[in-house]
Amino acid sequence: MDNIFSDDKLHEECGVFGIYSHSEDVALNTYWGLYALQHRGQESCGIAVTNGKNMRIRKAMGLVPDVFKDGVADLQGFAAVGHVRYSTTGASVSTNVQPLRCFFDDGNLALSHNGNLTNAGQLRYNLAKEGAVFTTTVDTEVVLTLIAYSARPTIEERIAEAMNQIKGAYAMLFLTDNKLIAVRDPYGFRPLVLGKLEDGWVVTSESCALDLIGAELVRDVKPGEMIVIDSDNLEPQSRMWCEKMPEHTAHCIFEYVYFARNDSIIDGQPVYDARIQMGRELAKETKDIHPDIVISVPDSGTPAAIGYALEAGIPFMEGLTKNRYVGRTFIQPTQKQRANAVRLKLNPIKSVVAGKSVVMVDDSIVRGTTSGKIVKLLKDAGAREVHVCISSPPVTDSCYYGIDTSERKELIAARCNNEEIRRAIGADSLHYISVEGMRRAISTIDPNGLCCACFSSDYPDKADKVIADEPDLCLE
Repeated sequence: MDNIFSDDKLHEECGVFGIYSHSEDVALNTYWGLYALQHRGQESCGIAVTNGKNMRIRKAMGLVPDVFKDGVADLQGFAAVGHVRYSTTGASVSTNVQPLRCFFDDGNLALSHNGNLTNAGQLRYNLAKEGAVFTTTVDTEVVLTLIAYSARPTIEERIAEAMNQIKGAYAMLFLTDNKLIAVRDPYGFRPLVLGKLEDGWVVTSESCALDLIGAELVRDVKPGEMIVIDSDNLEPQSRMWCEKMPEHTAHCIFEYVYFARNDSIIDGQPVYDARIQMGRELAKETKDIHPDIVISVPDSGTPAAIGYALEAGIPFMEGLTKNRYVGRTFIQPTQKQRANAVRLKLNPIKSVVAGKSVVMVDDSIVRGTTSGKIVKLLKDAGAREVHVCISSPPVTDSCYYGIDTSERKELIAARCNNEEIRRAIGADSLHYISVEGMRRAISTIDPNGLCCACFSSDYPDKADKVIADEPDLCLE
């Protein structure tokens, strides 16, 4: 039976967190950092810690508080990397939980990876022919194997050599016996930020994790940059490892639409400000609608809905109440109950919507499986009209950069035009923000430096062609 409560959303693959400090409890700080990044992955998590001689690692399937319910007192050291995962490549099984660790001629090496390698299949195939043995089905293991096979004299050179062989999206944290190393892909698809503690350094996916542990945001890791941390207070060493940098960056647009937390700052752009502005742009593009109130699909649609209301001069009201205690498992309803089962997560406030013309703002429609149910709830509650406004353009193409996108045939906008989608979800009107309006909303980033491939099939590094040429290794 399908999970009738599954979100009609794209899902981020992972979040990473790394810390180096001789005066802080690095394992505990990593625990809190992963807690702040839990939205980026809820399937599994792990922490690896080094004390300079030994490396310990604990990881398992489950949420951060469940995996580490007995605490982290057994993980002692001065540097750590952590990971939360939502699988998009490799099965959701315990053997694929990160950080991954290997032993090579220079000691221990652990790796946490956010993103997706588009040529991992070909690299795995080539390495296997050379005698490499793989114990997981995740692309991350390919990177560890490339490093282990390298003949370069230093770990930094080995990592650089590996990075110049892989393609795709990645923000990676490497933990050796005595160093923390961070690497970001040359397009900057996935976010990665550097923070400073009083005595120590932090590198993580989002700045919200820095806030939680009291670290100061220093800057974003640059696309194509490697940062090496081996001191509590000396500036990290920086080098541009990429042999051929692309003409433009390709920061993932969906970080600003949906993935990142509202309180994060990514590549200099406050996420919340971008979402407010997306709502404003959406209101400018839909001046022919004259609703009584604006509501959101909570929680991800709320900032854009507020922006819409501010621009249109229409009251923002809480028309839908979200049950925030619905977990990933539950007793399946009977067939008779299935029609109203969406109420387990969302329920309309009748006194707010009854008799009203309502603009309902959400951040995206991907498969089209839940929007119609929500529209029906609102109309059953007495809403006179429901106008659905989406703060991202139609998702028409798959993502190959570490996002759980359905096959193209499952994306409703790839099969149906706007009017067909409107009829399918039962809305009185349906409006998507334009690509131009969405780009204007992200004011601090060059519009040419954003990846919008899921709306346009214009893949910055021609990932669709790389994927098409990958060998079918039947890894799942």
